[in-house]
Amino acid sequence: MQELDLNKAIELGSPYPYTLVVTLGENGRPNAMGLSWWTFTSLQPPMIAISVGHERYTHDCLERGKEFVLCFPSEEQSGQAWLCGLKSGRKVDKFAEAGLHPVPSTVVKPPLIEGSTVAYECRVVGKLECSDHTMYNGEVVGIHGDPERAGHLFTIHYSKLLGVDYRGNVKLNLP
Repeated sequence: MQELDLNKAIELGSPYPYTLVVTLGENGRPNAMGLSWWTFTSLQPPMIAISVGHERYTHDCLERGKEFVLCFPSEEQSGQAWLCGLKSGRKVDKFAEAGLHPVPSTVVKPPLIEGSTVAYECRVVGKLECSDHTMYNGEVVGIHGDPERAGHLFTIHYSKLLGVDYRGNVKLNLP
C-alpha cells in the first residue's frame, strides 16, 4: 500500500450516498444542500448525524432552526439534486431554480422534497464541533418514502453522481 493524500483517499473510498439536507432560512424559505457526510447514530430512538461546513448557508440555518429533513433524491432527480450541491442558498432559491417541489413535513418546519425515495424529519438534539465542520445529531421524528422510487444517488468525491437501484443496477455519470 502507498501513502495517499486525503482527496485521493476520499475518491477511492467512494461512492457515498448523496442526499439533500433541507433547512429553513431566516426568511422561512426552504433550502436544500447536497450532502454525503451523514450516518445513523442510534436506533432507539432513531438518530441521524450530518456534518456541515461552518461557512455553509445550511450551517447558519441549522444554528437558527435546529431542524432538518434528510431527503434521498430519486435517480430521476439527479440534475436537480446536483444543482443543490453547486449553488449557495444565500444567493439563490434552490427549490425554485432546481424545480423542486416542497411537501409539508408532519413534525418539523422544513419541508420534504416531493419525489424523494426516503425522507427523515429530524430535530437537532446535540452537536459536536469538528474543526471546520459541525456534526449535528438529529432525532428522527418522522419518516416518509416512495417505494416505487428505488434508485438512489451516490457521489464520487462530489465530482460526479451515479445511480444504484435496490437490485444493484448502476448508471454512471448522472445527471
